[in-house]
Amino acid sequence: MNNINREIRAESLMGKFDAEGAAARLFEDVAAFSADTAGVSRPAFSAMETRTLKYLEDYAHGQGLAVHYDAGQNAVFSLPEDAEAKKFILVGSHVDSVPNGGNFDGLAGVIAGLLCLARARYEGIRFAKPVKVIAMRGEESAWFGPCYIASKALLGKLEEEEINATHKGDGRDLGTHMSEIGINMNRVRQHLPLMDPKTIDSYIELHIEQGPLLIEKDMPAAVVSGIRGNIRYRNIRCIGEPGHSGAVPRAYRKDPVLAMADLLTRLDESWLTILQKGEDLVITCGMVATDPQRHALTRIPDLVDFSLDLRSQSAEALDDIRTLLMQEIRTVEKERGVTFERDGEMCTAPALCDNQMIDGLSESMARVNQKPFTMPSGGGHDAAVFANAGIPSAMIFVRNRNGSHNPDEAMEIADLIAGTDIIFNYLTEVAQ
Repeated sequence: MNNINREIRAESLMGKFDAEGAAARLFEDVAAFSADTAGVSRPAFSAMETRTLKYLEDYAHGQGLAVHYDAGQNAVFSLPEDAEAKKFILVGSHVDSVPNGGNFDGLAGVIAGLLCLARARYEGIRFAKPVKVIAMRGEESAWFGPCYIASKALLGKLEEEEINATHKGDGRDLGTHMSEIGINMNRVRQHLPLMDPKTIDSYIELHIEQGPLLIEKDMPAAVVSGIRGNIRYRNIRCIGEPGHSGAVPRAYRKDPVLAMADLLTRLDESWLTILQKGEDLVITCGMVATDPQRHALTRIPDLVDFSLDLRSQSAEALDDIRTLLMQEIRTVEKERGVTFERDGEMCTAPALCDNQMIDGLSESMARVNQKPFTMPSGGGHDAAVFANAGIPSAMIFVRNRNGSHNPDEAMEIADLIAGTDIIFNYLTEVAQ
């Protein structure tokens, strides 16, 4: 038994489970071994991701919890008496991070679930229904392009185009990476679930808030009402015609950079109009690059690559912005003499959280002396995959400064415990 488990077990045997101390040490240890030049990096389906799961496995064993790995090579934890449960509430999140990201995005949800199990174990409390906690792999799109990879594979929803997506670093496809850690890709390609959906009573995920609302409201936690869907293009290439920066008049130019800027400006103007109509939409162009081997200060580039991320809580709004994008592309191509080439579209439908679970978690907020509050999620989460597969799903947001996907994530451990208390109360007193 390692030092962290000896310390926590000693505290628990004295009659009080120190959830805050346990969480702080877990976060500190994982941050230390996954540290990068800035923040942390836990790539999807990597040795570092596996090391994180093994560390959590060792902690769980030290707490007397049962541990196994599912067919997707995700770690699953439970009380020993619930290890063979045929139906259970699933609590969890992911352990991978974006490059040079923060330590709390994803990991907070896994640790919250583990704290619920450890507290129940040491206080001798039984949950209203069997509970299992899952630490999932690959949720972040930063490494391969597709998002929610593990949850999609678990539920038979991972598409061939996503499986063939290549890693941003080594260029090998996702299927190869998954196969190398022991996942049966024949089942994944046949859309056969790696976990029987009928065994999942419901799914709960805690996550740091990725915006400022809870900070502004001075609230530690909230219940999530729904999750934005998205349409993503990992790479759109605009192809024009190279030329000398001083010798080609504007009328003769086929400048791909200005064409890209024209397209994005048109989308931005439409975005404002859509918002003024009261509809939900966000548009992001997160990557832009001309060819580093050929671009120059005095050269009109021949091509530019960029990404596009479109999100909304409305499936209709997503369909409309997709249609608008195609129309604007055709217009810009005609007016500027360029061509746009798109890679495969990646799409996730918006998801609504289960109303009964929202009500139950709100009741639990009141039971643990917090003011009930619900809010939508702008970011995407594994919960959307479970919800869209017909599994009742819900989320808890925890207050966090400085956004997410950056080294400056700043969740307070006390706020994590506030969110965990909501889930623990729900699992023990409300879930039935």
